[in-house]
Amino acid sequence: MAEEDDYEALPSNAGLGVNMLAGAMAGITEHAVMFPIDSIKTRMQVFATSPAAVYTGIGNAFTRISSTEGMRALWRGVSSVILGAGPAHAVHFGMYEAVKELAGGNAAGNQWLATSLAGASATVASDALMNPFDVIKQRMQVHQSEFRSVFTAMRVVYQTEGLSAFYVSYPTTLMMSVPFTAVQFTVYEHIKRLLNPSREYSPVTHMIAGGVAGGVAAGVTTPLDVAKTLLQTRGTSKDPEIRRVNGMVDAIRIIWKRDSLKGFGRGISPRILTHMPSNALCWLSYEFFKVAIREQ
Repeated sequence: MAEEDDYEALPSNAGLGVNMLAGAMAGITEHAVMFPIDSIKTRMQVFATSPAAVYTGIGNAFTRISSTEGMRALWRGVSSVILGAGPAHAVHFGMYEAVKELAGGNAAGNQWLATSLAGASATVASDALMNPFDVIKQRMQVHQSEFRSVFTAMRVVYQTEGLSAFYVSYPTTLMMSVPFTAVQFTVYEHIKRLLNPSREYSPVTHMIAGGVAGGVAAGVTTPLDVAKTLLQTRGTSKDPEIRRVNGMVDAIRIIWKRDSLKGFGRGISPRILTHMPSNALCWLSYEFFKVAIREQ
């Protein structure tokens, strides 16, 4: 029992530094491995005027991009993710563990409120750090992007659009990410305790719990993701109504008007399929690095 208690006590006993370092390692691993899929998702979400940039599915996008632009195109922008994901995930997991401990989430019993609060707090902090890197990443991912260097992209965007360009999507991102993370952490902790009542270090449990948690969170927040995509791509649209969309409420109104209830479920399947392996890998990496760092 001593070993089990030591493992579960790691967040509070090992300190914020261990959780932040473990989170950084997990974030870099997760984003780097899943990056080609993320690139395809970005291209499929963008309103494209060129037929060459319109894709019918993940397989179609992968085949066409790799054959016409080369496999390297699927990795364009990964350096921005690596630069941002490490610090952002360090803050994310560090904040999560700190708030969960303060709110009593490490105590015995059902602590869903504490874990939800911790997850939401973690997202507010990490998204503030990651948002500029995410903007640069997507600028480099799009079809026929002019950027090949992260720092060149940052300089050009700042010079031409100002600092606000790096945070234009932050409020919308939070409106989606806070409930996403709250649901994810809550489901993860619940399934982890259900599958692993002995509270031992169990990679299989962390993978299953992380994957299910990511899938549930992705599904629940898909309506907000649809609205977020509409807002973020309004500048590329030729539709006057979409170009004039102003805020989440306006976006929801347009989606309902044009596609009724089913419009809020657009892309739910690829979104869930993308987040399940990504979250499984993230949690597996996080729990592994927590133990690995502790044993040094």
